[in-house]
Amino acid sequence: MREAYTFTKKSQINVVFNQKTEKNTTTPFPIDERVTHEPLEKLEAKLDRLVGMDQIKHMVRELYAWLYIYRKREEAQLKVRKQSFHMLFKGNPGTGKTTVARLLSDLFREMEILPKGHLIEAERADLVGEYIGQTAQKTRDLVKRALGGVLFIDEAYSLSRGGEKDFGKEAIDTLVKQMEDHKDEFILILAGYSDEMEEFLKINPGLPSRFPMIMSFPDYSGMELLDIAKQMIRDREYTMTAEAQKKLLRLLQQKVASLEPHFSNGRYVRNIIEKTIRQQAVRLVRENSFDRDALLTLRACDLAAEEQSVMSHADEA
Repeated sequence: MREAYTFTKKSQINVVFNQKTEKNTTTPFPIDERVTHEPLEKLEAKLDRLVGMDQIKHMVRELYAWLYIYRKREEAQLKVRKQSFHMLFKGNPGTGKTTVARLLSDLFREMEILPKGHLIEAERADLVGEYIGQTAQKTRDLVKRALGGVLFIDEAYSLSRGGEKDFGKEAIDTLVKQMEDHKDEFILILAGYSDEMEEFLKINPGLPSRFPMIMSFPDYSGMELLDIAKQMIRDREYTMTAEAQKKLLRLLQQKVASLEPHFSNGRYVRNIIEKTIRQQAVRLVRENSFDRDALLTLRACDLAAEEQSVMSHADEA
């Protein structure tokens, strides 16, 4: 499981999720309070399905509590300071960044921070044009679509690459201006690899101060990846034998131990499961076995090709 901790650096709130073995000890709201905390209850119901996200609940609970008290202070006519919710998500692919963005957009809508709470997902091609003047317009149009909701830009660091003649920097400058022109009208989340995002922040001096919340998503452990695999298998109406699970866990632990810098985590698991299902189909046709149990069951032999590939890479290293 992951333990979240926060620290403040140059007015930014950093939330880091670390791998821990301790059991989650998050204290629930009192029973008599539950009816008044429906937005949080809805969100936690969705979070319960996410593997390795137990401590993200802790972060979301803190955010919810702050929003709740903010509203209460407004009702009591006490001083409240406007909070910017623009965020940076740092981590490898497949670690849950897009999923958390969707859940937070729902929370902001439920808490009336955003009127719509819809999520617009974008990448470099959605902002950068091919000729002078096109990039700024494309970026403004994208922000216009996101007003009232959340704009999530994945691999945002790619905007800072391409040399002097590239229009990526124009997109960044336009985003900064749009954040000022439409303050409190939308929330911008920029996501990407940790090191690349650090370099990205140096491109425009106005960027770091505009993202008060930074969340770091580390890679999953081998056991967490196995749990993700089991969930994918259940969702596809398959089962996996005990021997196949042991073999898959060994494969995943080898992959995690290889310390690939840009390991794709959940996406890697999805690819394995999809390939395993194809291998099972080939085996069933070869064996002429089509009863219900055969159609449901993934066996250790269905994982053979994938494991051999991983083992060969390990030998080369």
